[in-house]
Amino acid sequence: MLRLLISLSFVLAGAAHALTLDEAKALALGESDARIEALNKAVAAADDRTAAFLQALADDAVKTAGGQVFIVRDEKASDPVSGAPVALPADAEDVINNNRMRGELDSALAALKLFSKDEKLRAAAVAELQKEPDESKLALIEKAHAAETNAAIRAQLGLVRAAALLSSSDRARRLEAAQALTASRSPATRNLLLQRLQDESDPQVRSALQASVRSLDASLVWGERAAALFSGISLGSILLLVALGLAITYGLMGVINMAHGELMMIGAYATYVVQGLFQKYLPGAFDWYLPAALPVAFGASALMGAVLERGVIRFLYGRPLETLLATWGISLMLMQLVRSVFGAQNVAVENPRWMSGGVVLLGNLQLPWNRIVIVAFAFAVLGGMAFLIARTRLGLFVRGVTQNRPIASCMGVNTARVDTYAFALGSGIAGLAGCALSQIGNVGPDLGQAYIVDSFMVVVLGGVGQLAGTVYAALGLGVLNKFIEGWAGAVLAKIAVLVLIVVFIQKRPQGLFAVKGRSAEA
Repeated sequence: MLRLLISLSFVLAGAAHALTLDEAKALALGESDARIEALNKAVAAADDRTAAFLQALADDAVKTAGGQVFIVRDEKASDPVSGAPVALPADAEDVINNNRMRGELDSALAALKLFSKDEKLRAAAVAELQKEPDESKLALIEKAHAAETNAAIRAQLGLVRAAALLSSSDRARRLEAAQALTASRSPATRNLLLQRLQDESDPQVRSALQASVRSLDASLVWGERAAALFSGISLGSILLLVALGLAITYGLMGVINMAHGELMMIGAYATYVVQGLFQKYLPGAFDWYLPAALPVAFGASALMGAVLERGVIRFLYGRPLETLLATWGISLMLMQLVRSVFGAQNVAVENPRWMSGGVVLLGNLQLPWNRIVIVAFAFAVLGGMAFLIARTRLGLFVRGVTQNRPIASCMGVNTARVDTYAFALGSGIAGLAGCALSQIGNVGPDLGQAYIVDSFMVVVLGGVGQLAGTVYAALGLGVLNKFIEGWAGAVLAKIAVLVLIVVFIQKRPQGLFAVKGRSAEA
């Protein structure tokens, strides 16, 4: 339980008064109904001493003996009214709180946070009260609403007040609440209105409740569509990151690399290792481990890709079936190597604090920061890769070797070295993809297997050797998959997308963008 409220100062105008001994007894002794009634009265006129006593009750730090009440912390007893140290009787017994009483205490403490000087605490308190609106706390909510200076929190308090009024015995107040809640954009408010609609007998109030539900449905559907669109873009950005490496190794070099997913897995485990080093040696700079992990993930995967190309792939150019079988065997070896070093169980990679939480745009639309950062990172990697291929000397050599290897060799280009550089570049980008994926899920030996098929589909659908096609295919497949998933479920969505790709490739084998030029042989 939180202990922060003991030191908080509250701004309760007018009605605040010091905790009395009778109030302390009523809160600690007796049946639950009587204690809850006393709790509601105490919350409506609470001061800092009352808040401290309620926190002690929630922390099971209250004892009673001979009709007296004591707060006991660190084996030291104090008087709940004055706070002065007192002697604890030997026969003192613990105050027992059942689940119902604990829920009421938690709700009361959340309500008291409405008067904190910290806006984050006040916003959290409003969110807690929205889950279970209670008319008994209406006076406290109205005081907080009148004193609130933050416009957004004040608006949310107004909705909490309206939700609390829904259970009022006064017909006019219920009608007012039903009309006020039309402005809400929260699924929880919709559920609250539907629940109240079942119990409402007044025709006019029922009509107002139904109108509010229709208004909420109209607004929530746009939130759901926006959420599906963002989920699709997020999935598409992940597919883009995974497929960018293949766009080089398969799209430009013509190598069917079945170990591409394992190169991505190496990047994820490199991120995990860097996280562990920061936790052990630089705990104060932990939030910056991710920028440090990016070059490590790229370098580890690029080095493994260079070794793979020099040791195996260079002897198999022009023999796609042998390349496929060899890289598939290498993928199994890499997975077993990771199992031997790190174990077969998944490992957790934590988000830095600046990637935690999200941006709330609507009641049913929250954009997580980790997903937003990954989308931005995917397009940053895309821009860097496009610049490298189109504007640098290495990119010129790669394009030259891809289009016409004999002529490039005659012009003095070391084609074997270019092949190694290009393959290492594609492998390094796979490592960056693994680093990004480590921020949205656990890292395990089978990480790459979940994305290898989808990434090949993206490259083939976009057009072999076409970066622009890779972008359109990745984002298109991501958005299409999420919209179909919302309608037919995850399994049928995968099947539907696969069928659509097969039909499309049958009609247009070259993909979305065909390779232009007189020669496209590797």
